[in-house]
Amino acid sequence: MTIQGKKFYTLVFTLDQPNQKILLGMKKRGFGMNKYNGFGGKLEPGETIEEAAYRELLEESYIKAKDMKHVGINLFTFENNPIAMEVHVFVTLNYEGTPLETEEMRPEWFSYDAIPYDQMWTDDRFWLPIALDGKMFIGEYYFAEDQKTILSEKLDIVHELPREFDLDKRTF
Repeated sequence: MTIQGKKFYTLVFTLDQPNQKILLGMKKRGFGMNKYNGFGGKLEPGETIEEAAYRELLEESYIKAKDMKHVGINLFTFENNPIAMEVHVFVTLNYEGTPLETEEMRPEWFSYDAIPYDQMWTDDRFWLPIALDGKMFIGEYYFAEDQKTILSEKLDIVHELPREFDLDKRTF
C-alpha cells in the first residue's frame, strides 16, 4: 500500500499502579465509537504531541496529568486509505481531579486482569500489555476496510522512541 501522508494523534492511559488499574473511556461519538480506549485525539495547529496529549486528557476526562511518559508509537494504515495515522502513546501515574464523563468519553477504571480487550481496537491486546509493563514499543498495523481485521502487523520493544515514525522504514 502506498502511503501519501500521515496525521498525528495522541493516546493517554492513566494508571493506578498500586491497585493495578487502568482508566479507559467508552467512546461515545466519532471514530472508534462504542469502543474502550485511552484518551486522546488530533493535534491542533501549532501544538506539540505532548501538549496535545495533556489537552486531550483534560478535555475528555476532566483530569490533569502532572507528568506523562511517552511509551510508544503506533502507525495505523487502512485498506483503500492512503493516509496513515501515527499515534503517540503516553502513560501517566500522577494526575489531579476526578475522572468525569464528557460529551465524547465515559471514563471507567478496570483492573489490569479485566481489561475489556474484546470491546477495544483489535491491536490493543498486543501493545497495551507492553506499556503496562513499563516498556516502550513501536507498532505497525495494517487494517482491512472493516477496521477490525488486522491484515499485517509488526511490534518491536525499543529502548528509545524516535520523534516520529519513519515511513521509509515501515515493513508493509
